[in-house]
Amino acid sequence: MANKDFSLKEYSLFEVTPEIEHFAKVCEEKNAINKELYTKYEVKRGLRDLNGKGVLAGLTNISDVCATKVVDGKEVPCAGNLYYRGYNIKDLVKGFLQEDHYGFEEISYLLLFGELPNEEELATFHKTLVERRTLPPTFVRDVIMKAPSRDMMNSLSRSILSLYSYDAKADDTSIPNVLRQCLNLISQFPMLMVYGYHAYNYRLGDDLFIYAPSPELSTAGNILMMLREDRQYTKLEARILDMALVLHMDHGGGNNSTFTTHVVTSSGTDTYSTIAAAMASLKGPKHGGANIKVTQMFEDMKEKVHDWEDRDEVRNYLVQLLEKQAFDKKGLIYGMGHAIYSVSDPRADIFKEFVQKLAKEKGYEKEYALYEMVEHMAPEVIAEKRKIYKGVNANVDFYSGLVYSMLGIPSALYTPIFAAARIVGWSAHRLEELINVDKIIRPAYKPLAPYRDYVRMEER
Repeated sequence: MANKDFSLKEYSLFEVTPEIEHFAKVCEEKNAINKELYTKYEVKRGLRDLNGKGVLAGLTNISDVCATKVVDGKEVPCAGNLYYRGYNIKDLVKGFLQEDHYGFEEISYLLLFGELPNEEELATFHKTLVERRTLPPTFVRDVIMKAPSRDMMNSLSRSILSLYSYDAKADDTSIPNVLRQCLNLISQFPMLMVYGYHAYNYRLGDDLFIYAPSPELSTAGNILMMLREDRQYTKLEARILDMALVLHMDHGGGNNSTFTTHVVTSSGTDTYSTIAAAMASLKGPKHGGANIKVTQMFEDMKEKVHDWEDRDEVRNYLVQLLEKQAFDKKGLIYGMGHAIYSVSDPRADIFKEFVQKLAKEKGYEKEYALYEMVEHMAPEVIAEKRKIYKGVNANVDFYSGLVYSMLGIPSALYTPIFAAARIVGWSAHRLEELINVDKIIRPAYKPLAPYRDYVRMEER
């Protein structure tokens, strides 16, 4: 090596050096765009207007997010509703709970194939998924156990991309082949998720246990069984996790990770790359990673607020959050607000009912009361401190972290569980894009930089 004084202690690829700091400042200065120009050129930042209404970019039959109604010819906010293939999510959840069966497989069938299955169709579909709950020989040893990541979303993405190497028809984008790949990934996802978690903990010194999924169990049951060393779980735990999976399965074509699925699919790439791209989107703290942020925020709140029942003390903490003086100093109250819903998030409403029951059974009444206080107080505090253009309400992430913590699920798996559900929606949207659209997605960006003549080195 040319530089004899080189050492990893003095220089590292994983350190921000003074040179990098300098380049970063230059990068910030030269890339800054005057915010007023977005208004001048009518640019819809985030592909939505000030009221949260998205730019129409496509058509879909899969799901619908409804947050407005027409009154006297005018569109006004209303309590939110979510529809899967035209069925209200509240009715779907009520249906499979009343019929006392798990919903993941039934609703997966609905999203993928457009209709609720009869008994025979559901049995065939369940059998198809069960047959695919397997991984290639030595995959756990050669992929999952090698250099396990502390971030399970990254670990999962690597595993998904690695499966490409085992698929002889990886690049075949015909509908039967893509459906095969999607069903494989839906079935394999719980294993990739739980095994990746155990592999990382094993590297930290924990015992390693890898359990094969059981054909008799539901997807939710298998997740809990494979996750726990004693393989034990209650029916209530499995029911609530199953419901959580159903609530997270899809949320319209415009949510960030699903839109990513459409964009990447439109390029003609393979299924593994498409799902990995969607995973990268979901990982973000403004999307699927928000449930972890909610839990971490409340842990900080429970430490800083001495009396959880003191409304003034709780309000003061929320004000500190917005003023970037508490928690991660980002100025956000995580779990509050949604790009579409302005009155209520139906998924949060369904969750809340079960959170209350589970909190009573698990002895989390005090925590639940704090969450409920923040749910009602946060919109008032936000309205006082921020200029908002639509209502603010608790979203599904607000309660999902509490549900998972009561189920004993480690926080490292909160977002992966979201992904284990949403991969069904991604698969449905990928198939819909392939079937209906043969045009690469390419929106426009207005260039602002003036044209310039080249300047020779000695003249700069």
